[in-house]
This record gives sequence, structure tokens and C-alpha cells, in this order.
Amino acid sequence: MQLGAWSDRVGVTPSAPSDVLRWRFVGRFLRWRYARTTLQLVLLLAASVLVLHGLFGPQVAPANLATVLSWVQYRGWLIITLLVAGNFFCTGCPFVLVRDTGRRIRMPSLRWPRWLRVKWIGIALFIAVLFIYELYDLWALPRATAWIVLGYFAIALAVDLLFTGATFCKYLCPIGQFSFVASTMSPLELQVKQPDTCRTCRTVDCIKGRRDEAVPSRVLRRGCELALFLPAKTGNLDCTFCLDCVQACPHDNIAVATRVPGLELIDSRRRSGIGWLPRRRDIAALAVVFVFGGLINALGMTAPGRIAEQTLAQVIGAQSEGPVLAALFAIVLVIIPAVLMAAAATLTVWLTGQRLSSALDVASRYSYALIPLGCGVWLAHYGFHLLTGVLTVIPVTQSAVADLLGRAALGTPLWQLTGVRAGLVFPFEVGVILTGALGSLVVAYLISERDHGQRRVAATIPWALVTLTVTIAALWITSQPMDMRAVAFPG
Repeated sequence: MQLGAWSDRVGVTPSAPSDVLRWRFVGRFLRWRYARTTLQLVLLLAASVLVLHGLFGPQVAPANLATVLSWVQYRGWLIITLLVAGNFFCTGCPFVLVRDTGRRIRMPSLRWPRWLRVKWIGIALFIAVLFIYELYDLWALPRATAWIVLGYFAIALAVDLLFTGATFCKYLCPIGQFSFVASTMSPLELQVKQPDTCRTCRTVDCIKGRRDEAVPSRVLRRGCELALFLPAKTGNLDCTFCLDCVQACPHDNIAVATRVPGLELIDSRRRSGIGWLPRRRDIAALAVVFVFGGLINALGMTAPGRIAEQTLAQVIGAQSEGPVLAALFAIVLVIIPAVLMAAAATLTVWLTGQRLSSALDVASRYSYALIPLGCGVWLAHYGFHLLTGVLTVIPVTQSAVADLLGRAALGTPLWQLTGVRAGLVFPFEVGVILTGALGSLVVAYLISERDHGQRRVAATIPWALVTLTVTIAALWITSQPMDMRAVAFPG
């Protein structure tokens, strides 16, 4: 089914979206040449404060900015921003600012190997971050959290001083891979306003950049470092919202346009920098890891998660947590998804009678239908921490300033400030998970309509069952009492 037909069905007019760049205040700021640098400086300052307090402040998680800002504030606001506005944390990424500063001293000369231009390393690093966080209880270790942030800066700088473009962002960054997947559900996207203008353009500055005619080696405006050619770009995957293309386009032909969230997941057109999404097994795997990673990240905070670890320890005879946690990760992130996806794909082939399609091909195509539910799971989990500890940053900041200046310049820390009671957050968690499940059902149906036509209902049934299974698991995990990590309570 064509995208336009479905858009017409729900009353959307894709030919006339609203352009955020034309909004009175927000648009004026985003069009400003130094908008991104300003955002980066703000986040770099926050990261610097986080690192300093993590290294030298009190090593108590609820009283240290490193743990409170990282594991309570940042993660919560990250997923909210991705779903409400788009990938604006990548816009203001301080790692890129440090990298750009380093490139003034040493420009990279190598190109990332073609055989590595896939997401497998990024997927492995994403899983590694989840694993290390749980294994070492990073939420409780301010100094370790600070060192991880410093290590992140160092790795990003080292990679991008060796390799041209945005290699770290596109292929390696775990936060970036998470953001790319979640941003498919955002209501904003960088789009070309008038395709005819692009067809007559001869400079293609949006991807090549704009250079000084007198000094060709001097770049006046950088083009897209992630190799996304705007006229052929579809969706938000791999887009960091850097706005370099907006600054470089000499025709003012690029908009930050409003759109239907998730609609890009059913678009099978060839995409610049990505290719045909249904054929990208690595991105399909990333989508699955994104969904089930949300489950295991939340499960680790509950009593059933600890019981599961104890049971596995007895079964495999392990004496330390590492092998046990690795086994649990393998079960939740590999075995269970593989069984569910293979069973659903095989059933889809049988119900539709399309024997020429392999189960792996069908699973790859439908894996993207789980992304809305995955966003609901992550929002429920991170939203829980944010809402229950949203005010803790106030007393922790007061305490940090007092430690720095030797006096309570911001007043006596108000440790009684925490956030919403956990019981009041539960309806929110249930609501966002169910909303995500509904979104997954809609996307699965539209994929079935695209690929199976009149047999769309039969094709959707297996994926509705997968969605139901994951939803029940998410609701069950959410209903369990959760650890109040990096949050202090009065009394």
C-alpha cells in the first residue's frame, strides 16, 4: 500500500506539513548558525559538572550529580525528547563538539571499512552497556559513572580523529543507536520542501557541504557527515538532527517537518545511506534488541529478576554474577526473541501461502513493528525513575555547590524533595505500554497490507500474538516493586 493512501485514510496531508524552522521563536533559534554549538556547550558544561562531582563529590548515589544526572534525569528526558520532539540530544551532543575541536588540530584521513558499515558493532556495544550497568550496579557508583563518561569522550574522539565523517555516531555509539530507533516514533523529520528544487540543484551542498570559492580547502558549511542525501532520505534512522544540511542548503529547501510518528517503519523505498530497510538484517536485529533490551533493563531492578539470577546460578553452578547475568542476557536478548520471531515468521508464511519468502526475511520485515511497543517499555521504565526522582537534582545541586564553595550559596539542601510517589506513576507506565502495543499492532497490520495484500489479516495474527506476549511481560515486570536507584527519600 502506498504511504499517501494510508495518510489520506487517517486525514494526514503529507504534502503540507508544518515546518518547525518557521515557528517564531524555536525556528529562529534553530536557524541560527550557532544554535547547535550553543546546545553542545550547555551539555558539555553539564557533563563537566557531572564528571567533577562524580570524581570528587560524595560517593553516595542519591547525593551525587554523576548518578542523579546520568541514571535519573538524562535517561528520562532522553526518551521523552525523542518521542515528543525528535533526536535533539544528538543535536546537542557534547562528544561531537570535543571531536570538532580535536579535528582543528588533526584532520582524519581514513575511511571506515566498507564491510564494517553496518550496525553489528553498535548492537554489541549497546548490549555491553546494558550488561555492565547491571553487573557493576553503575547507578550506585558516582566515580565509575564519571570515568565511563570520560571514556566515552575519549573513544568518540579517538575514532573520529582517525576516520572521516561521523563514524562513531553512525556505526558505534550505543546512545546513538538507541536514539535512531526511538526517533522513528518522533513527530519531526528533516525533509526536502520542494523536490523540484533539488532536481535542478547542481551543487548538492546538503551532503557535500559548502566551500570557500577562493580557498577550496576551507569548508564554510559542513554537509551531512552521515551520508544522508536529503532528496533520497526517508525517516529518522541515522539522522542526528545536526541541521548541517539546513545551514548548507543554498536554496533554503529543507524543513524540520511534522509527520505521522512511526509511518517510516512501513516505507519500503530505498533510503539514502541505508538502502532498503526490509533487507537490512542488522537494523532489524537492532530493533529487536531495542525492544527486549527494555525488558531486561527493567527486569534487573525487580525481585523476580534477582530470583531468576539465583536460579540460573544453581543451574549452571556459577559462583560469580558475571556468567549468570550473561546467561540471563542470552536468554532474554537472543533465545526468547529468536524463538518468538521464528515462530511468528513461520506461521506468517504458512497462513499467507507465500512459500517463496524465507522465515528470516519475514522476521526482518516485521521486526520494525515492535518498535512502538519498545518505546512504550523504555518510556515506562525511564519515566518511572524520572517522575519518582525528578526533584532530587535540586538538593543534590545545592549540596554540590556547598561542597565547592564551602558554604550553602543556594541554601540548605532540601533533601525532602524527591518526586511523585511510585504508586501514582504506575497508571502512567501501564498507559504508555498499552499505547505502544497499540502502535505495534497498527504498524504490523500496515506491513501486512504492504506485503500480503488481501491476506493482511491472516499475516498480522502471528505478530499480534508476539505483541501480546511482549506486552504481558512488560506489564508484569512493571507491576513488580522496583528499586529506587539513585533516589534518596526523606526520613
